[in-house]
Amino acid sequence: MHRAAAPGESVSLKRTRMAEDDNRAALRSSLCANFSGLVTTITETHLSGARLSRRGKVRELYDLGASLLLVASDRISAFDVVLSPGIPDKGKILTQLSNFWFRKFSDVDNHLIESDIARFPEELKPDAPMLAGRSVIVRKCEVIPFECVARGYLAGSGWAEYRKTGRVCGIRLPDGLREADKLPEPIFTPATKAETGHDENISFGTMARALPAGEAERLRDMTLSLYKRASDHSASRGLILADTKLEFGRLDGRIVWIDEALTPDSSRYWDMAHYTPGKGQPSFDKQFVRDWLESTGWDKKPPAPKLPEGVVRTTREKYLDAYRKLTDAMPEYLTG
Repeated sequence: MHRAAAPGESVSLKRTRMAEDDNRAALRSSLCANFSGLVTTITETHLSGARLSRRGKVRELYDLGASLLLVASDRISAFDVVLSPGIPDKGKILTQLSNFWFRKFSDVDNHLIESDIARFPEELKPDAPMLAGRSVIVRKCEVIPFECVARGYLAGSGWAEYRKTGRVCGIRLPDGLREADKLPEPIFTPATKAETGHDENISFGTMARALPAGEAERLRDMTLSLYKRASDHSASRGLILADTKLEFGRLDGRIVWIDEALTPDSSRYWDMAHYTPGKGQPSFDKQFVRDWLESTGWDKKPPAPKLPEGVVRTTREKYLDAYRKLTDAMPEYLTG
């Protein structure tokens, strides 16, 4: 809004100051609007040297023959809707954090073949600048169609189910637990792996009946072991790993750890210094985005409201902060 001319101020001087006000406002708007433009965002890939096999909500798979190229875009989804704009560098941060965990627990068989862009096949070289830091070459595995979830704290869908039934995925928990309370022992709570819509929590028995004999038990034991080991490391870095979702596949009769590993998109991390049970905890994931969407009154049907630049910037910083805390390093190939 432009102010009126001050007493004794000429109309031409007023117009000059109005123009200056407009320029300052335009500059502020430009600086905000250009954040995701200055920091490159990759929301979809089209490679010249590989055939697209599948495009998921966030990741894209290219068939390399004997192996797959897994590319993490900067897309972000909430309430099963892909949002706009993407989060700059998100794919690079989460890919490199997964690589950190796969290497840290290298005694567990995983799908990773190559993460160094310099050693990628020649046919991918034209797209190397875009692929660097956000892509890996992985083994082809038969995906086991269940999400393997470990929970050490009562949060999210587990908290919602506990309030209704006193159980989580059929597991009876002590009475009187509060939101975000630590559980007596970590629990394994599988879920269906939905292609569309929400994953559905199921009991261990339901999972076991759908899999070959003994496989559900092995998945449970691997999941809980990885969760406990990752929890110990996270605690040494000042973070609480409240829960995590892992995925596994089959290869030559072995169970292989696949997909992403212990990232803020698949796990709930809390700052140990600010942990206060009895309420929801600030986290290092996209809960910040969900909270903003909830505040808009959006009905959770496409299209979603466009994310403001402040939300985009803060979300990117949360992902970076989690990476720095967990690895004591910075991701490579960041664009800004």
